[in-house]
Amino acid sequence: MKKSSYLITILLICVFYSSCTRPGDKTIYVQSSTTDKPNIILIMGDDIGYSDLGSYGSEIETPELDKLAENGIRFRTFYNFAKCEVSRSSLLTGLYKGDERSINIASLLKLNGYETIHTGKEHFANWVPESVYAKNAFDHSFYFWAINEFHIPPDSTFENQFYHGHQKLETREIRVNETFFYKPDVVTDYAINFIDSALQKQKPFFLYIPYHVAHYPLQARPEEIDKYKGRYMIGWDSVREARYTRMIEMGLLSAKYQLTPPSDNINKFRGSPKSNPEIRKNIPIYRPWNSLSEKEKKDLDLEMAVYAAMIDRMDQNIGRLVQKLKKEGLFDNTIIMVLSDNGSCPYDSNKDFDIPPGPANSYRTLSAAWANVGNTPFKYFKQFGHEGGSNTFFIAHWPDKIESNQITDQPGHLLDIYPTLLEISGAKYPDSLGHNPTVSLHGSSLLPVFEGSSRNEPDFFISGFNENFRMYRSGEYKIVRANGEAWELYHVKEDPTEMKDLARDKPDILREMEQQYIKRKEEIEN
Repeated sequence: MKKSSYLITILLICVFYSSCTRPGDKTIYVQSSTTDKPNIILIMGDDIGYSDLGSYGSEIETPELDKLAENGIRFRTFYNFAKCEVSRSSLLTGLYKGDERSINIASLLKLNGYETIHTGKEHFANWVPESVYAKNAFDHSFYFWAINEFHIPPDSTFENQFYHGHQKLETREIRVNETFFYKPDVVTDYAINFIDSALQKQKPFFLYIPYHVAHYPLQARPEEIDKYKGRYMIGWDSVREARYTRMIEMGLLSAKYQLTPPSDNINKFRGSPKSNPEIRKNIPIYRPWNSLSEKEKKDLDLEMAVYAAMIDRMDQNIGRLVQKLKKEGLFDNTIIMVLSDNGSCPYDSNKDFDIPPGPANSYRTLSAAWANVGNTPFKYFKQFGHEGGSNTFFIAHWPDKIESNQITDQPGHLLDIYPTLLEISGAKYPDSLGHNPTVSLHGSSLLPVFEGSSRNEPDFFISGFNENFRMYRSGEYKIVRANGEAWELYHVKEDPTEMKDLARDKPDILREMEQQYIKRKEEIEN
């Protein structure tokens, strides 16, 4: 969108609220008293699977997130869009697909008296207008676009890949609280500093903090890597089974969640760079751990150790945010929500195999068999509309509203976060922008679920990266396909891990579901 179009959009939003400032004023206020409004923190992990947190069965140490889960609510089923840019686009606009009328939730919260903050990753689909971008929608932003090439900078002269608002930052200009530059730490540093700005103005804040963890490249602080080295020598088979057992024992899953068997070609729809063919041939497939050589086991133990170290460090940084809230007396009146943009990632984007994962000069990715562990008990991964790609953890913590240790069977979708934030903040979604009607939001508020009651289940959920990997769920059934192949049909209420394809047994239901999907898709796109 051109700059003039962006300014028109903002002007029209202001007209809708009829509470714009006088010419020359920099801040728009709707209400003068905002101190009773809850603060909002929305945390998004990157390529973190359903079972990669301790409170969802993992052996990875995530005590801060586990405390939020144990003192809040966990969802058994929470859908994303199975791919980074699509999930982020829908999260911040509340739409499966929008256009130039799309509005970042931050813009509406800002109009309702919130100081708005974005620190971390930014990545949008092509339909998202520039008015939604962090530099235009948030009061404060420190961000990078899409796949930043590192978590630890390779040297002091790395290219400019960070921005503070509209300003590109040189390396020396990035504020670092420690001598060791690790991106999750730096993103948190900026978040805490921006929170201080909101507190100085005595305003509630909305913090959106999309960490780049645990997206490749696999790089972590040495002390965390050392903490996990050797833990994964038992192998992916044993780790996956142990996670599944813990999930059953903690009551997160019931027996109907059968553990899916690993496939003999579990990442067959993603190509690899054309080098090191002997190494690369094994990356996308499953092999029994006991069939590997001792060297392979040690190499793969390190790979998973680095991945675990990245999630561990993210958890520590979330702990820093929690401590900041407690220090300022804000913890009880702050809602914290945590989710992932998609399931764990099996893509082979490895570069130099001579450099092991971990340090700044490495560029390594997770093997598909470890990604399969991350998505326990489901099958498939990021990009897929199958549960392993589209269903990830969701935690909400709010002492003033959410009772402790809830686990809900009510399904949700990241589209539901937008109307939830509107409801808890008192902000309103405009019916029109000038003479043009807005695009109606596609989700519904989760607040009834947070408060321990039931909401009307949405008529449908859609996920999967694109039409080739699309998923459509309505009521008890779900249709899904892989890479444009035939639709599969699952009775997802009774078979949540998609063990029995009913497409041949129930062709009438399959046909009805496909027709429903075609109709819904047309409604969304028109």
